[in-house]
Amino acid sequence: MANQSSRLDQVFSALADPTRRAIVMRLCAGEASVGELADPFDMALPSFMKHIHVLETSGLLLSEKSGRVRTCRLSPDALLGAEDWFQQQRAIWEARLDRFEAYVIKLKKERAAAKRSSRATKRKGSE
Repeated sequence: MANQSSRLDQVFSALADPTRRAIVMRLCAGEASVGELADPFDMALPSFMKHIHVLETSGLLLSEKSGRVRTCRLSPDALLGAEDWFQQQRAIWEARLDRFEAYVIKLKKERAAAKRSSRATKRKGSE
């Protein structure tokens, strides 16, 4: 469990940065060289490589070097843990909202019953 939590922390940490999210989105279209990935960003290659390293460490990106070219591709399996976490959170919050809705309905019924009772008491008192 601790290992899963650590991996999930790494994935969320990697995706917290807009540059890394942009890299992931670009890789959704297919593999690319580091040079192709770095091209749209106004930063030095060593700085860009730090982003690549974070994505590799988190498991979101796989890269291999062939000659002088490092090619990167997305590893979507790394997102499965995050997807599971989101589904669990959704189930928790949906259950909470369902309980809240039931509570609000109960309060409305009680309020309506109290109003009916109050009207009935007023009618009896005026007779």
